[in-house]
Amino acid sequence: MSDVRVHPSAVIEAGARIDPSASVGPFSVVGPDVVLGPRVALKSHVVVSGQTVIGADTVVFPFAVLGEIPQDLKFKGEDSRLEIGERNRIREHVTMNGGTRYGGGVTRIGDDCLFMAGCHIAHDARVGNRVVVVNAAGVAGHCILEDDVILGGLSGVHQFVRIGRGAVIGAVTMVTHDVIPYGLVQAPRGELDGLNLVGLKRRGVDRVDITALRAAYQMLAQGDGTFHDRAAKLGSETDSQYVRDIVDFVMGESDRSFLTPR
Repeated sequence: MSDVRVHPSAVIEAGARIDPSASVGPFSVVGPDVVLGPRVALKSHVVVSGQTVIGADTVVFPFAVLGEIPQDLKFKGEDSRLEIGERNRIREHVTMNGGTRYGGGVTRIGDDCLFMAGCHIAHDARVGNRVVVVNAAGVAGHCILEDDVILGGLSGVHQFVRIGRGAVIGAVTMVTHDVIPYGLVQAPRGELDGLNLVGLKRRGVDRVDITALRAAYQMLAQGDGTFHDRAAKLGSETDSQYVRDIVDFVMGESDRSFLTPR
């Protein structure tokens, strides 16, 4: 602790474990069960409490509150953890809560994410890698955001909803059902309106795979049988890993129904 760069006005409670290369800015508060990894930087007025672990090279901007108790009336003081990965950028006024016993007791954040000002990650959520949550968006309890998801500003995700990898949610959109990987969702009451083709092209996805995804989307929209039937048929016919991602997602466990193509 003697080598850590801690501003004199910061409050570091006894028991906190802070890597010597980390820094804590003015008027920040670090609780007794907090672990700050290598080169973590807390800027001014940051509060980190509870059983919270923050991974290497993550930067937390002013007035963020990380690790406070869940906003859940069923919470009765049980163990509640928040695990944040590496190289994240957590901007001003972001809030992230620990987990509850009904969701495993842990809220998990992956690596290389950007959480813009004023967004909220609720209890027991699981956020993958390279996720972007734009200003004032809200992720409710028990949600899953897979890798490379973009959640637009002022949008909201209903509890227990899953959003598949590479999907994009437009601004001011309420998502109440699961979203397939690489999906594009927009409109005030979120509607599946196509594929995130811009994101796929930016990531350099091969044209063959994009063509396969387009064909798969059309089959999901217009094929015979139920949505699950169509997905199962896709799984038996495709050689594309991207289409397989959609099939595996649809066939996986969920507490919600799916947004289906219009």
